[in-house]
Amino acid sequence: MHRRNLRAACACTLAVLVVAACAQFPTGDYGPAHPVDVSQIPDAVPRVEPRSPYGNPSSYTVDGQDYRVLPNCHGYHERGIASWYGSKFHGGRTADGETYDMYAMTAANKVLPLPCYVRVTNLQNDRSVVVKVNDRGPFVENRIIDLSYAAAAKIGMLGTGTALVEVQAVTPGEPVQPAGPGSSQPLPSGIPATGAATGSISRPQLFLQLGAFAERNNAQRLLRRLQAANIAPAFILTESDGARTLYKLRVGPIPDVAQVDSLTARLATLGFSDTQVVIP
Repeated sequence: MHRRNLRAACACTLAVLVVAACAQFPTGDYGPAHPVDVSQIPDAVPRVEPRSPYGNPSSYTVDGQDYRVLPNCHGYHERGIASWYGSKFHGGRTADGETYDMYAMTAANKVLPLPCYVRVTNLQNDRSVVVKVNDRGPFVENRIIDLSYAAAAKIGMLGTGTALVEVQAVTPGEPVQPAGPGSSQPLPSGIPATGAATGSISRPQLFLQLGAFAERNNAQRLLRRLQAANIAPAFILTESDGARTLYKLRVGPIPDVAQVDSLTARLATLGFSDTQVVIP
């Protein structure tokens, strides 16, 4: 299971609180000692709430990485890798000052304002939940959201520790429908054809994007570096919106999250330190 590595980076001033407590927590985490049936725990109910006075600095830095908090939740929609956190933080303080309850439908995010409500859909089984974002994290590379134990259990990701998810903001009074089978966006031309790309299976695919360039030569130069380092399959995806064309350098598809993490570390040693997970 992947967990947050922040918790020691706090400045113990509530005005800029970005962690659950001013202490160094162990890196290990786990669920309850005995299995708990969370099937009857209802989703969070989106409601209009004032912006929390805690956990909402305009920007903050953790482990040398700068983060800028969004002005609002409206329109937030992202795909990426989710993790979860449980007993190690149960009863501790969340970034917005609430008490973390691993049996509540909550989550942590690095950039959404607190509080915010989102629907999280597991793209690998189409199960989804609505959670309240009230905490900061996960400060682990390649992760976009940290779910509570209960939320993770309801979308079936406890065993793997991670899941490929779609996160979409929910406006109070305007529920967002969960993603259904076959709802994944079609893969643009240029991506290597595989089962998911040809429609024979619905499993989502993982890619790492190493950059988006206005000049194709820049992308090709870096592509040659990847090929020289035997990193494959690497390719250039050309995308145009009519106003401009971008040449996106990607590696993949990558079989699983563990290999994404391993490849990210290897790419960093080659100077590619700003990689981004992409799930088309």
